[in-house]
Amino acid sequence: MPVSRQGVVLGAAAYVLWGLSALYWPLVEPTGPVEILALRMVWSPVAIGLLVLALGRRRRVTAILRRPRQVALLALGGVLTTVNWALFIWATMNGHVVDASLGYFITPLVSVALGVVVLRERLGAWQWAGIGLGAAAVLLLTIGYGGPPWIALGLAVTFGTYGLIKKRVGVGAVEGLMVETAVLSPPALIYTVVLQAGGGATFGHVSAANTLLGVGAGFVMTVPMLLFSAAAKKIPLSLTGMLQYIEPIVQFLVGLLVFREPMPVARWAAFALLWLGLAVLTADAVRRRGPRPAAQARRDPPRSARSSRTAASAVRDPEERP
Repeated sequence: MPVSRQGVVLGAAAYVLWGLSALYWPLVEPTGPVEILALRMVWSPVAIGLLVLALGRRRRVTAILRRPRQVALLALGGVLTTVNWALFIWATMNGHVVDASLGYFITPLVSVALGVVVLRERLGAWQWAGIGLGAAAVLLLTIGYGGPPWIALGLAVTFGTYGLIKKRVGVGAVEGLMVETAVLSPPALIYTVVLQAGGGATFGHVSAANTLLGVGAGFVMTVPMLLFSAAAKKIPLSLTGMLQYIEPIVQFLVGLLVFREPMPVARWAAFALLWLGLAVLTADAVRRRGPRPAAQARRDPPRSARSSRTAASAVRDPEERP
């Protein structure tokens, strides 16, 4: 597929907006993280439903609902994204935006590791080197923090596992998100109603601006999803895979420059190791996806090469962004 400049711009804009979402959640205060998460779960099906209608994918959603196994897997994926978003919202509201960005930087490495552990894939030397550098970064942070970086690891593991499930279920991103959010919306609605009845809710009781921001919790992802859907049709998957790093970079800059979060030497060193590991992993993935000589292309690759390339592709598919 030829590279479209418009596609690159649209894809980059989508990831920039996803990264800037770290600025949104503190604006919803004094609403707490749990109530915000519930509001997001209530309003997300509305936002994504409009997106499904705009893209003309209603029949695809209906087809998924007729397959119980896919619905069950998507429901499990929805639980994982709920935990992921709970961690992310809490982190952005409590001065841990840099830790959140770290989690999304680690995610591709976790995805490759899951490919090895769960799918029994075999890695090449450069892929092992990338994972080793990532592990060294986590170890350095553990020493510096006096304990594991739980926020980052929680975000990486939940999102990496979510990506694995989405690869198994094999449905489109928008349709899958529609089913995921629809399944989880009723419990969130019940929680919201109980909270309102018990007098513990802030939604609708603080200000008009706070109420609108609460409703917007379910719509924050809609615009970038539209931008990405348009971009995905214009640029190769390998390029969209590299664009995905824009999101944690933006989050990192927000934490560093906007929220002025501390960056001691150990944290800088850990990030440097992690970025080096991701560079190695990305370069290896690009090399493996590059053109092969015609004679070689006519031959089936050996099993180890196929497995290694599959592991490389386990780096987060950008269409799996919840």
